[in-house]
Amino acid sequence: MDRTQKAALAGAAIGSVVTALKFGAWWLTGSLALYSDALESIINVVAAACAFVALRVAASPPDADHPYGHHKAEYFSAVIEGALIIVAALLILREAASGILAPRLVDAPVLGLAVNALATVVNAAWAAALMRRGRAWRSPALVADARHVLADVFTSVGVLVGVALVAATGVLVLDPIVAGLVALNILWSGWGMVRESIDGLMDRAAPAEMVGQIRELISAHGAGALEAHDVRTRHAGQATFIDFHLVVPGEMSVQTSHAICDRLEQAIEAAIAGAVVVIHVEPAEHAKQHGVPVL
Repeated sequence: MDRTQKAALAGAAIGSVVTALKFGAWWLTGSLALYSDALESIINVVAAACAFVALRVAASPPDADHPYGHHKAEYFSAVIEGALIIVAALLILREAASGILAPRLVDAPVLGLAVNALATVVNAAWAAALMRRGRAWRSPALVADARHVLADVFTSVGVLVGVALVAATGVLVLDPIVAGLVALNILWSGWGMVRESIDGLMDRAAPAEMVGQIRELISAHGAGALEAHDVRTRHAGQATFIDFHLVVPGEMSVQTSHAICDRLEQAIEAAIAGAVVVIHVEPAEHAKQHGVPVL
């Protein structure tokens, strides 16, 4: 089991604790806003479990049916998580509409808020740690999970403020209104996750900064070649596929051009974690276009 899978399992365990605390807060108060917050936390646990399964699949080596590996499995996890978030938001909206029509009294607000605040602190600490790890390890599944947990933290803060206002003012309809606002925020978060995952499944290019870095590496380590063109990139989970055409003098030997390619591959793979490099060599007289000059 690698580090990303362990992080996903830890997320499921922490999410279970947080969910239990939030449902405890709802049980103490009967607040619809706290109920909506607890329901979103259930999605955190399910999403962490989905991320674990996706990471297990993504870590599988290439096989005859999947020669490029299983990296994109992580994007399916993020799509599933986004869909679950949207379902949760719709359920909360239904409860909020019911609460607006028939507002209910909130019981033991101070104790309920204290329990929910504890859960929020735990969630915030885990979201920060998970985001750092997800970005450092370039894992879409962990980053998606971290963003969901972070959205849950912001939701919880809003809920705490809303329920506190209900307790302070006695305006009961504020409780379902806050729940409805929570649902709309969750809905937006879920849509954003699905959209980003679809980008990954559609082979979106690497960020412009990374493409610029690749071009600089080609220029710095391609001595002996003339230029490179048609530099293309695509992300697939933790892997970044990079391919380009390398123009060499027509009289250069295969052995020499192969050595240049090896040097370039090693430099790019050392600088960019998860890089998979493919280079097409072509003689100068057949070069298609001008591209990255090699110094």
